[in-house]
Amino acid sequence: MDGIITGEGVVLDAQPTSAATRVLAALLDLVVLLVVLVVVLIAFSALSTGASEELGRILGVVLFATITVVIPTTVDTLTRGRSLGKLAMGIQIVRDDGGPIVFRQSFVRALVGVGELWLTLGSVALICSIVNPRGKRVGDILAGTYAVRVRGAAKVRTPVVMPPQLAHWARTADVGRLPDGLALSVRQFLGRAGTLHPASRVSLGSQLTSEAQRYVNPMPPAGTHPEAFLAAVLAERRDRELSARLRAGERDAAESSLLARLPHGVPDPLD
Repeated sequence: MDGIITGEGVVLDAQPTSAATRVLAALLDLVVLLVVLVVVLIAFSALSTGASEELGRILGVVLFATITVVIPTTVDTLTRGRSLGKLAMGIQIVRDDGGPIVFRQSFVRALVGVGELWLTLGSVALICSIVNPRGKRVGDILAGTYAVRVRGAAKVRTPVVMPPQLAHWARTADVGRLPDGLALSVRQFLGRAGTLHPASRVSLGSQLTSEAQRYVNPMPPAGTHPEAFLAAVLAERRDRELSARLRAGERDAAESSLLARLPHGVPDPLD
């Protein structure tokens, strides 16, 4: 299991793709490219008929560059790393920080791919993917990208439970809405706390607690464990936002009912 590091220092789950899966995706992409190549060759033959030998060489170089660099770069840029082969195999190319790739990463991967994929028949890319812990090929290493799985069984997230000893305090405290980034960091930390190194667990828990305390007043009872405090804040905000949404839904339903009624003095039609 690998992970994507967020700006808050929390590891998000991300499963790197195996070398075998990447090979299958590459083969599917190769089939598509071969189809395109056949079409382009037909057009190339029509254009080069009667042309000079020098012009034929130029068109050949343009054709090679189009197939090996231009098309892969364009497809990966427009699809954010999900070509047809990758889409079929349920994988995606992302940056090392988990963000979507852009033109620069796509171009570097395609340019390096000329040597490690086309000129060596994929042998260099295969060996590098097997050796690299993240399954990276040379182009991924230079571009700062790797392939992750984006399809599969969704994990069942365990809901954050309100610590019983903090239930009364949470109901009476002023618990503000946490920023989205901080709330995500706390949720991920609580879900992975049991798998962290003890020193890292204490350090990250204390850091997130100090950030979350800015949105809470009064502070919890003295001696409250940081993880219990964070769980109480998330659980209370969840319950309050759910209650607010339910009240808003009931209010909207009541207002819709009033708007649907006929003007004053006109009896409503019988059903």
